[in-house]
Amino acid sequence: MAEAHQAVGFEFTVRPDGVDVRLCREVVKNIYLSGVTAWKKRAIKFKNGVLAGVYPASPSSWLIAVIAMMSSLYSHIDPSLGMIEQWECYDTMKTSFLFSAILFATGLWLFLIVLLRYTLKVLLSYHGWIFESHGKMSTSTKACLVKMFSGRRPLLYSFQASLPRLPVPSVEDTVQRYLESVRPLLDDDKYKEKETLANEFMDSQAAQLQRYLLLKSWWSTNYVSDWWEEYIYLRGRSPIMVNSNFYVMDLLYITPTHRQAARAGNVVHAMLQYRRKLERGEHAPLRALGTVPMCSTQMERMFNTTRLPGIETDVVQHLNDRKHLVVYHRGRFFMLWLYTGGRHLLPSELEMQFQRILSDTSKHQPGELKLASLTAGNRVPWARARQQFFGNGVNKVSLDAVESAAFFLALDDEPQGYDPSKERSLDSYAKSLLHGKCYDRWFDKSFTLISYPNGKMGVNTEHSWADAPIIGHMWEYVLATDCFHLGYTEEGHCKGDVNKGLPFPTRLKWDLSKECQDVTEASYLLAKQIADDVDFYGCLFNDFGKGLIKKCRTSPDAFIQMALQLAQFRDQKVFCLTYESSMTRMFRDGRTETVRSCTAEAVAFVRKAVRLGLFKKAAEKHQHMYRLAMTGAGIDRHLFCLYIVSKYYGVNSPFLKQVLSEPWKLSTSQTPQQQLNLVDINKFPKYVSAGGGFGPVADDGYGVSYIIVGENLVTFHISCKFSCPHTVNRALQFMTMNAFSNKNNLYVCRTRTGLAGTSRTQCSTSKLFSPLKMARSRFRTAARTCDSRRIRGSRFCYTPVNPSSIPTAGHSTFHFIKGILPLLIDLVHNCVKYRCGA
Repeated sequence: MAEAHQAVGFEFTVRPDGVDVRLCREVVKNIYLSGVTAWKKRAIKFKNGVLAGVYPASPSSWLIAVIAMMSSLYSHIDPSLGMIEQWECYDTMKTSFLFSAILFATGLWLFLIVLLRYTLKVLLSYHGWIFESHGKMSTSTKACLVKMFSGRRPLLYSFQASLPRLPVPSVEDTVQRYLESVRPLLDDDKYKEKETLANEFMDSQAAQLQRYLLLKSWWSTNYVSDWWEEYIYLRGRSPIMVNSNFYVMDLLYITPTHRQAARAGNVVHAMLQYRRKLERGEHAPLRALGTVPMCSTQMERMFNTTRLPGIETDVVQHLNDRKHLVVYHRGRFFMLWLYTGGRHLLPSELEMQFQRILSDTSKHQPGELKLASLTAGNRVPWARARQQFFGNGVNKVSLDAVESAAFFLALDDEPQGYDPSKERSLDSYAKSLLHGKCYDRWFDKSFTLISYPNGKMGVNTEHSWADAPIIGHMWEYVLATDCFHLGYTEEGHCKGDVNKGLPFPTRLKWDLSKECQDVTEASYLLAKQIADDVDFYGCLFNDFGKGLIKKCRTSPDAFIQMALQLAQFRDQKVFCLTYESSMTRMFRDGRTETVRSCTAEAVAFVRKAVRLGLFKKAAEKHQHMYRLAMTGAGIDRHLFCLYIVSKYYGVNSPFLKQVLSEPWKLSTSQTPQQQLNLVDINKFPKYVSAGGGFGPVADDGYGVSYIIVGENLVTFHISCKFSCPHTVNRALQFMTMNAFSNKNNLYVCRTRTGLAGTSRTQCSTSKLFSPLKMARSRFRTAARTCDSRRIRGSRFCYTPVNPSSIPTAGHSTFHFIKGILPLLIDLVHNCVKYRCGA
């Protein structure tokens, strides 16, 4: 299709009478404009480098320093204490006085910049504010914030050089916190064995390994990040589909247009706008709690990035500037240029180009349909196939086009998205984003944008180059720009005129041998086996949110983590090692740290689940652990780096080996939202995303991603594997239990003693989800008897209405999440009502 419409831009013919060269003016014009654009980008990059290099000062402050110096000298005041006069002796020119004054002013200006930057780094190294109560800020914190955030508006990378390095905790503290974290999971004998190994490690190897790690921390900007990327991500030889990649969903309730090409046009254009601002450093630096700046290094590799397979390790390839996009539709690959006349294609022009691809009726070439499944299988076969079959010829040209593209776009032909009338629409949507058909996503690209025929969108992200908050930052900008700035016509098309003279998208050519197709098929079969084994469950809770949780003076994240611990124990009858991801981006080149959510306090709460005092202690402990992880005092990254040092040093450490081999049967993560605050979700409550999710980390465990949206919505993405006998039937039971929804009414009664000795009773009715019936004997006993708890002079009890039988069979984590969260809300809500004098 496309080749027939390509204009001939350059002809070179050798004739007997000489050489005939013909040039197309349009091609020459585009080449010229491309060169101008490239030089503009270099100039902008240089300017931003200068601005970031002199921050927290500004280039204009240099002029002020020079003027001030000259003014003082003409006033017969010498701030240089005679240095300028000495410099004049070495210069016989008439302008020696002026030159010496400017030189001294410049040196003084540079010295002040270094001093300010060092002061800023010291201020940013102070993390005491994170341990202070909300609303209570110490004098030192106020002073830090005033000094840190006065001045001009910073660019995206202005704070990079001022961010502190990630500190290396002491081995004693790390090992002690580790033993504390595993104590509730082990019996006395196993804990004694673990403690013995830890003591042997401390006495023999710890000090030596710690010294090498300290040396690395002094030499590098971050002692964890490079090893984490290499050994956790790039050296993994198993498929990255499901096991590593994660997904992000579209708006939950709103679909701006149901035209696939139009929606893709607006979203791609918004992404190009985001990339341009990213290249110019125009995005504001992200700040923790809106104040403390965070590292932005990960954002550099968002576009023009691909993970290249290798035999032993993969490599992340990042290119400076790419002007094309590769589109996959019905087994065919198209290359689409994103620029014309030195500018981005307009949304209407992109819509036209995508519609041309959708309307194309050509067939896919032999082996082209499932070619992308090579990126979904094991890494070694893909690396060997890449060397053998894609090293030259048309295959190399086409593969280079895919790997060097700004990003990858998949135009799917099956509608997806959340539909309240379909019970498992969110589950199907999640699986489509996570793995699709196993051959319609290029899993090695930094991200694959996915477009559905009903107008829904989504993103599949490769994990090695960045973490979820980075892609979430971009996605928030794109959705806000798409809906509130670009918009659509009444017919659902992109706004703007259409330039029908644009060249058609180019079909990529492939010459795939039978042997190459066999490798592709083997990779596809493996990927399909992995995809078919993954079960997803998505659930939305819109009867409560962080608004009510905060009234309990409890962290929403800690609140949900305690619910997950309760759900996990009710499902599996045992406690397990729990992973929660925390960020360390307050440090330079920081990525993540692990919060071990299954603490002794959490275990005590779960065993006596209706005790609010234990709940508060467990939540406070979790929040303290989270703060330690954010400030560089975590457990797992330190032990991981010690293990890497031991391998380099040739030391065999049974303790470190055992720590690194422990499975995370419950892996959790909170998806950040409202990082940019571009949309007021209180004013536009329907313009919210359902967040994203990932596959299970352990074969016999769960992967749980959740997003707290606004004040009244919590979304969960829960994954497990069918092949595990302990989880295989759990997800499917949701449809059965959902029929019992809203069957139970629980009357919450609280009796409060009055000042005169009289008492009054206040009751409120709260509808709970049916899985409340699965809370077993402890909740049943608490409901049938007045299980009173003393809370500041108040007594409250729970009395059931129309009690029904409680199932004795085990139920999944999914069901308990759906039942236990409203229960916890109801429990703590009573405490809030009492505190407020309700």
